[in-house]
Amino acid sequence: MLRIFVFLLLGALSAATVQAAPGDTAVLQAQQAFAARKPANLERAARDVPADHVLAPYVEYWRLMLASRTEDARLADFLARYPGSRMAEALRADWLQSLGAREAWPAYLAGYPRLVKPDAAHQCYAYRAEWALGNRSHLREAVTVWFTGRDMPSACTPLFEQLIGAGLIGQEDVWRRIRLALEAGNPGVARTVANALPTGQRPAAALFDLASRDPGRLLKSGRLDSGRRGDREIALYALDQLARHSSSEAVQALRKWAPQFTAEELQAAWAHLAAWAARRHEAVALEWFQQAGVAATNDFQREWWARAALRAGDWPAVLRAIESMGEATRTLPVWRYWRARALQAAGQRAAANPLLLVLAREHHYYGQLAQEELGPVMQAPVTNIKTGGDDVAAIARQPGIARALALYELGLRSDASQEWNWTVQAFSDAQLLAAAELARRMEWYDRAINTAERTRELHDFELRFLAPYRELAQKAARENELDEAWVFGLMRQESRFINVARSGVGASGLMQIMPATARWIAKQLGIKRFHPREMQDPAKNIQFGAYYLKYVQTSLDGSPVLATAAYNAGPGRAQRWRDSRPMEAAVYIESIPFAETRDYVKKVMSNAMYYAARFGQPSVLLTERLGTVPPRKAPADSTPDPDAALEVEQAGD
Repeated sequence: MLRIFVFLLLGALSAATVQAAPGDTAVLQAQQAFAARKPANLERAARDVPADHVLAPYVEYWRLMLASRTEDARLADFLARYPGSRMAEALRADWLQSLGAREAWPAYLAGYPRLVKPDAAHQCYAYRAEWALGNRSHLREAVTVWFTGRDMPSACTPLFEQLIGAGLIGQEDVWRRIRLALEAGNPGVARTVANALPTGQRPAAALFDLASRDPGRLLKSGRLDSGRRGDREIALYALDQLARHSSSEAVQALRKWAPQFTAEELQAAWAHLAAWAARRHEAVALEWFQQAGVAATNDFQREWWARAALRAGDWPAVLRAIESMGEATRTLPVWRYWRARALQAAGQRAAANPLLLVLAREHHYYGQLAQEELGPVMQAPVTNIKTGGDDVAAIARQPGIARALALYELGLRSDASQEWNWTVQAFSDAQLLAAAELARRMEWYDRAINTAERTRELHDFELRFLAPYRELAQKAARENELDEAWVFGLMRQESRFINVARSGVGASGLMQIMPATARWIAKQLGIKRFHPREMQDPAKNIQFGAYYLKYVQTSLDGSPVLATAAYNAGPGRAQRWRDSRPMEAAVYIESIPFAETRDYVKKVMSNAMYYAARFGQPSVLLTERLGTVPPRKAPADSTPDPDAALEVEQAGD
């Protein structure tokens, strides 16, 4: 569109100043009609959209999405005109769903290979289509779809019935999936899967519900027949649910049930208890993991075994837990780093250094820690690659990017982000950096950061770590005696600098402040007649966020790690996660029970390192920035926790 190129030439304009194009109003009306599933309204709006409007393909796409799925000729024409587009992918996926539901197998198999990202339903349709046409070459892959604790689409049910009928999924496979579903907290899925067992072997459906609602009562009730495998699986699930709330009650129940379990079931029970105890930082967790053994634990439990060992300073146990993990888990950055640390503790520096060398080339929290373990001699200089105006203009001419920008200008941010993400997924590093720069100029900060982070060899860390609103942040940091780099690290993680950002639990603005917290801060600052909608004002949001960050830091012995955890999960939780003795902050972070908060603290502290370098601050190691978490203090009853009543309960991960 002409307005985009005018914007690029002028360079300094923001999206808000770009003039509306003819037909924009009609496009918005068409989108609203599509969202409301009103074809007649959509057709009326479509007539007012110029044929050369950059979003005319979207209007046609919306019309096709509401049209009959039997209009294969219209669909084929659209797919031919917009190959490789996000719209073509969505239409093809929808069309294939229709073909699968109609069991039009030859047509389905003709179109399926062109689907870039098939979901589980499409995969099941594809295996069913091959089966129907006599192709048995992918039966092994089809069987692997069965092994999940999640509910699967209805399209997969006939496939599973075929595989069970052919003996390719046996009774042991059914029991395995029942346990996977129960371990994933999906008793409804387990109940449904149990229908694949012979009638006499199925656990009673009511027992699944009882184990969820009142596990302790069920285990004592005598309703479970230990001679039946299904009832023992229910008992294992009930023990897991009991351990979720109380280790003492769970271990008492397990000791009564122990003689009735098989050796494997008993080890699995200890693994359940150990994992919950580890998430509550109970010292007994390590003993229980030992009783479980590596063979009875899954990778999620082994990760908590490693974390419990880290808190205990038991490096041999850390190494044992990590080395027992499956390859996909063991090769994650987190476990490569801690494996290297465990090897160092065992005096095996020659084995640790290769792990650290590879990690040190990666641009994240563990890469930074690995660099510091190796020392400055091993650190490679960080270079910023800049793109020029011609590169940015060329990216703006890409049809998908032009559509994404037009959607963004119209306030259709979800569609805009999806269109953008789809378009940039195949970009080279140079194209990604040009696209990120374009997004920065449009003040579309989250896409700029997200796109810059996708590069593999060429990097622009100023684009990855944008610093908008700097004057406001500097002022708030100075007034509250906070490190500006830390404030930016937190703000980047909270909102990616999208001022209209709003979380699912009601937090809003650049620093994602909850309404109750905002009211409490306003009271502390002596602000009268305050309303939480004022948090959409960048200046006030940053002022309030910095004040609260300083408050939690002061109340938690000045520790930035504790304060960061408190900002996300509440001061009470950050306090409870401490130990009775001083602890390496990296170990504290690693053992945070909530996956979201654990990841959040790592990223905020890592971000702060990049911002400190960008702002020219004196060089400080990440380990120095993290510091040591001081021992836990008895909580004071008068300590306010503004978010306590509004926090969403997170049971472990």
